Amino acid sequence: MLTPTDKIWFNGRLIGWDDAKIHVLSHVVSYGSSVFEGIRCYSTPKGPRVFRIREHYRRLLDSAKIYRMEKIPFSVDDMCNATLELIRVNQLDACYVRPILLRGYKDVGVLGINNPLDLYIACWEWGKYLGEEALAQGVDVCISSWNRIAPNTLPALSKAAANYMNSQLIRMEAHFNGYAEGIALDVNGYVSEGSGENIFVIRDNKIVTPPLGNSALPGITRDSVIKLARGLGYELTESMIPREMLYIADEVFFTGTAAEVTPIRSIDKIQIGGGSRGPVTAKIQKAFFDVINGAAPDTENWLTAVPAPVNA
Repeated sequence: MLTPTDKIWFNGRLIGWDDAKIHVLSHVVSYGSSVFEGIRCYSTPKGPRVFRIREHYRRLLDSAKIYRMEKIPFSVDDMCNATLELIRVNQLDACYVRPILLRGYKDVGVLGINNPLDLYIACWEWGKYLGEEALAQGVDVCISSWNRIAPNTLPALSKAAANYMNSQLIRMEAHFNGYAEGIALDVNGYVSEGSGENIFVIRDNKIVTPPLGNSALPGITRDSVIKLARGLGYELTESMIPREMLYIADEVFFTGTAAEVTPIRSIDKIQIGGGSRGPVTAKIQKAFFDVINGAAPDTENWLTAVPAPVNA
């Protein structure tokens, strides 16, 4: 259950949580014409820190450009500053941030290029996406009967709301069949990603992740894990992964802003490795959490400080 905060940022000003409303005939309602981000702010010994905020807003603008949402009056710096101020005003030590850029109310036809672009940024407290226990024990997942969106249908590189209708089908199917998550294959039958996570496969201490050409989102956490794994000395490649490689892997794990680094203990009821978090996943997970929790040096400058709270 989402707990409301006091303020939401809207087009350059702070408004009340309950005042963040759109018209039912806004373009986004009928056509899914919005792009969005998911950003984490972590509690550290030095205060709240936002993880890779600039990279997230750069991806938001990339997503918008793909859909010709180009008349945005806010820069990356503007959106970063707005986010930091929003967290400060809401007096949160750790939270999830959701920027949404949408086509608003004007024309009701499909084209939508004359509709206003509205930018909202909200934040709230949100725990572990797949559960706290999942980080240590892993999750049970299935291969979805729903493929990931095919090239030249919808652009997978854009984090667009419309893409997540596909994600909902994957997630709902998994849920109603008793799994924590689903893994989608691409149109050619190769591993793509989860409903909202990238995926990594380990065999003989070598790590493989699907390339973006397999209809995978360019995840910020995915990129972070690639850097961390290589920094730990692991051989990591981006290459196509056949479905059956998942079953014979030593370890498999998800990455994502919400999922962070979550091990997979079974796929289609086939046990992966020892059936819990494996040693390579554990090392990568520790390296990731050490950085975001302030226990290790932030050598990549991934963390951005939030100003002191209003009542400090």
